[in-house]
This record gives sequence, C-alpha cells and structure tokens, in this order.
Amino acid sequence: MNATVKDVMSTNVITVHADATFKDIATQLHEQRVSAFPVVDGDGRVIGVVSEADLLTKEALGTARPGPVHGLMRHREHSKMTALTAADLMSEPPITIGPDEPATSAARLMYNTRVKRLPVVTGDGTLVGIVSRVDVLSVYSRPDEEIGHEIREDLILGTYLCDPNAYTITVKDGVVTMEGTPETALVGHDIVDSVRHTEGVVAVRDRLSYPPEARYRANALI
Repeated sequence: MNATVKDVMSTNVITVHADATFKDIATQLHEQRVSAFPVVDGDGRVIGVVSEADLLTKEALGTARPGPVHGLMRHREHSKMTALTAADLMSEPPITIGPDEPATSAARLMYNTRVKRLPVVTGDGTLVGIVSRVDVLSVYSRPDEEIGHEIREDLILGTYLCDPNAYTITVKDGVVTMEGTPETALVGHDIVDSVRHTEGVVAVRDRLSYPPEARYRANALI
C-alpha cells in the first residue's frame, strides 16, 4: 500500500500566532533549528507561513539605501520592510496538503512550489501535522524484501492474475530487476510500469523475454 501524508508527517508542530513579533519569530527559528513556522489563528487554522526568507527580506531591504532597485521591488517586499508581526511577514495563502493525500503528491507539490515543508490540514484548515522533504523521501528506506513481496504477491498475482513463479524478481537497494516471460507484451509492459510506481522502488531493470512477435509490435509503436 502506498504511503499517505499522515503516514510520514510529524504531528509535533511548532507554530506561531499572527501577533507574534519579529524578535519572537527570529528567536524561535534559531532555537528550534527550523526554517519556517505555520501561522495559526485562535482556532488552530493555518492562515500563512512565516519563514527565515521572510525575515531576511526585512533585514536586507530595511537597511538598504534608497536607489533604483527600490522602485523595482514588488509591493509585498516593500510591506515586509516595515513588518513587525507574523501577520505582516507571513506568506499567504499558505501552501498546504491534506493528511490522506499520497506522499508522492506532497513531494510533487514541494518540488513545484520550491518549499521545504508543507503544513498538513483538515478540510477546514485545522493544522494536524507537517511534512518535510525528508519525510516523503523516507519511503525509499522500505526494505528490499518487502518491495519484492509486494511485486510478486500484490502486483503480479493479485492485480494481473499472473503466476509469480514465471518471473524472477530481484531487489537490491530499491533497484528491481525483472526476468521471465510474460504472457503478452502488453501484460509485461503494464507490470513493469506498475513496478516503477511501487513505493520504495528507485529504478526498474526490464530483463523480461517478450514473445518475438509481441516485441516487434511494441517496437513498431515507439
């Protein structure tokens, strides 16, 4: 079974409220050794995220001399120069994810938005956890034996109703090598594609012996 966000997230989340001061936030970031905090309202709903980058914007721009570059700054950056609280500093709306989303979706969202962690929220925005890049990468620590068992029993036998004894599956450091002869090229390619999307699989080496006529048809479609 593929991991969901709630399987890998941390529920020990340090937050700040909207009225937290610049000094309080900077102190907390230093003491907790994190790079960002979710900002929550009185009901525990996430309303934004304040990061070290937000604080650095004020530090860098607030002490800069007026010049042409100031005229090119975005309005949001100007406002951070005079920011005193989390409400003024935070980025909003927050980029969040639900606890039941696949861990792969969290990885994709962090990659696309260039953030290091995501607040995990319920449907009404209530904070229930936080998921980081390290958390989603933890799926690759899955034991090789467990991966091989899922491929043989859940995929080949359970999903494709094929005899797993017709295949030799070797898993080493998350790299799957598949040997054997599938019933058809279509079935073989589908199995290999499913294996690539199996949790914990780093790569797949396709060593299947496809039927000659099926291999020809498959190549003709490329």
